[in-house]
Amino acid sequence: MQDFGQTISLIGIEDGQKLSARRYSHHAMATVWEVFITHKDESYAQQAAFAAFTELDRLEQDLSRFLPNSDISRINALPAGRAVRVGIDTFQCIKRCKEIYDATKGAFDISIGPLYDAWLNPDKSLRTPSQKEISLARERVGMEWVVVDEEQMAVGVLKENMRLDLGGFGKGYALDRVQETLSEWDILNALVHGGSSSALAIGRLHDLEGWPITISDPRDFKNIVVKLALKDRALSGSGLRKGKHILHPRLGKPVTNKLAAWASTPDAATSDALSTAFMVMSPEEITAYCKRFPETQALVYLHNDPVDDLTVPLSDKGVLNLGFDLIK
Repeated sequence: MQDFGQTISLIGIEDGQKLSARRYSHHAMATVWEVFITHKDESYAQQAAFAAFTELDRLEQDLSRFLPNSDISRINALPAGRAVRVGIDTFQCIKRCKEIYDATKGAFDISIGPLYDAWLNPDKSLRTPSQKEISLARERVGMEWVVVDEEQMAVGVLKENMRLDLGGFGKGYALDRVQETLSEWDILNALVHGGSSSALAIGRLHDLEGWPITISDPRDFKNIVVKLALKDRALSGSGLRKGKHILHPRLGKPVTNKLAAWASTPDAATSDALSTAFMVMSPEEITAYCKRFPETQALVYLHNDPVDDLTVPLSDKGVLNLGFDLIK
């Protein structure tokens, strides 16, 4: 699910020199990736980072809808009732996205592309579509119309003109694959992030409990509300800024009642998806999800408008916090 409004850093990461870690950067998937590695051999660390970035580039060739020969582009070109064989990474992404779609009751939906087409002008500026345009787009949205065939390693569609977009999942999936690459190089302590909106911590920084990560109040980014020692976990954030929106796949309209949401899980692909899903789900739904999947942490900032019908407790500042230690 693409968030075409987020341009701010949702995760605070210390400067590489302050971290006392070797720092490497690379541009892929329309953002800047950074790898921080603690290793005594500079040359070896650099080679490991290069291997990780090579894996990123490989994944982009399969997962980007902007590349005409990618697996996702080939799926998007399918007529109704047809399927195409895809690579293992694309297949695993689609399969996992269907699982999260079901678990979030459609709040996370990578098939939302037709709705973005309805809400965006050709120059990517926002427009206001008619209700008929929204209704027509919604007819082509829903992961129940996407079929996965494990025996053939194939993905098919049951609707015409469907458009999948892994923008809200592919980055997290790539972080997990980077972790595997670094593990193959016996890198035991590293921090990887893509665009400061998703991060994955491997091991810890020197003698600290983990890697130092911060979350800021979306209403005042100078105000840090969470300080984490992230270890062997991922953290992802999603949010809004004025005039830009995340779309609600169930309603076909922009999300307006939340400012930002963060999710932390053991793997980056899930946290990436959930940070967007939590922007869509109600506080009650998010609470129920975290009870069902207790390894999940959630932090959601609602707008300050009064909410009288909630059945879960919020702070006096309209914050739903499930598992994070907020700074007093």
